[in-house]
Amino acid sequence: MTPPTGAKPPTHIAMFGIAAHGHVNPSLEVMRELVARGHRVTYAIPESFAEKVAETGAEPKTYTSILHGENVPGARGSDLIDYIEPFLTEAEQALPQHLAAYEGDEPDLVMYDVTAYPAHVLAHRWGVSAVELAPSFVPWDGYREEVFEPMYAHMRRSERGRAYYARYRAWLEGNGLAGTDPDRLIGRPSRCVALIPELLQPNADRVDASVYSFVGGCQSARRDVAEWRRPERAAGTDRILLISLGSTWTREPGFYRECLAAFGDLPGWYVVLQIGEFVDPDELGEIPRNVEVHTWIPQLSVLRQADAFVTHAGAGGAQEGLACGVPMVAVPQAVDQFRNADTLEGLGVGRHLPKEEATAPALRKAVLDLVDDPEVAARCAALKARMAAEGGPDRAADLIEAELPVRHRARNRRGSRCVEAAC
Repeated sequence: MTPPTGAKPPTHIAMFGIAAHGHVNPSLEVMRELVARGHRVTYAIPESFAEKVAETGAEPKTYTSILHGENVPGARGSDLIDYIEPFLTEAEQALPQHLAAYEGDEPDLVMYDVTAYPAHVLAHRWGVSAVELAPSFVPWDGYREEVFEPMYAHMRRSERGRAYYARYRAWLEGNGLAGTDPDRLIGRPSRCVALIPELLQPNADRVDASVYSFVGGCQSARRDVAEWRRPERAAGTDRILLISLGSTWTREPGFYRECLAAFGDLPGWYVVLQIGEFVDPDELGEIPRNVEVHTWIPQLSVLRQADAFVTHAGAGGAQEGLACGVPMVAVPQAVDQFRNADTLEGLGVGRHLPKEEATAPALRKAVLDLVDDPEVAARCAALKARMAAEGGPDRAADLIEAELPVRHRARNRRGSRCVEAAC
């Protein structure tokens, strides 16, 4: 829409992401808040997430992705480079699409997910600032020496790893970023808004506060998706248990069968089980009367009514459980989930149950021990309040607006402050 004659056009903020629920979902309420403040927000995303993005008021700028099979565990291989190399290949083919989509429509500020490598090139070309929106924990002082270097050492020495870095540097040089260290580019943003509570951040006391800001939970519930409601067959006195391994690491029929054995027909409990898209419900056998099985559920809606949560402890699920004050049994599957599981246990609101130990008796005991402990309930309530105080999407929008060029900074529509120099 063309603004009236003489009116200042709205600020254009562009977000760059990938089609992965755990990366997109935390950003959605931030997009909604920025739009509500009068900014024009575009979101470069594959078509499969366009509807979800559009529902926030942001404009999807769709591109074709080659990250097929990204939600299938093991689809990329087993070596570290099998997981990171596809993001460079994606960047090489996505960058021309982004340049074409934004030609003549360059933004005033770039936001990006850590996996969206083209954002760095685009911000450089357009001469604008870039802000990372982190969906998970961020590096701390010492992270490179303690975690990154040991993890990447073998890959750096391998022939394939050397070829990967040569190719990455050539791509950066060809796009005006000669001499840039790929690892520093991705692992050390100039500014980052972490869309997680600080209590989920490892070594939070060693995080550079001049670069990284934690805003707590930014939970997103799709406005166009029906709320989950307790069915009539679940008595009003029944406790609700949600079981979900998220959207990626869900090919675990044996685990689901253990859950059914643990909680099926357990007096006083009603179970909502999400099994994902890779398991056929027929693999589970007979479903007990107190269990409903779904490939997908509106997780936040269920958690707001739940008494316990068996989770893989992904960053999204862990913070949603904390935000709803629900004790969690964490059965991590991959990547940051193991660290998150340990954190939940350390906070006194969860139990870390390794996958190989997640038998029916162990699952049942872990859940019942948590929900029957009044100290756990008190800690859940305290952490829920602490998270809410971090500000969420509203504070995230404040921090993003602070990175805009002065002439584009806007008054918070709620009237809480004015950050424009002319004020």
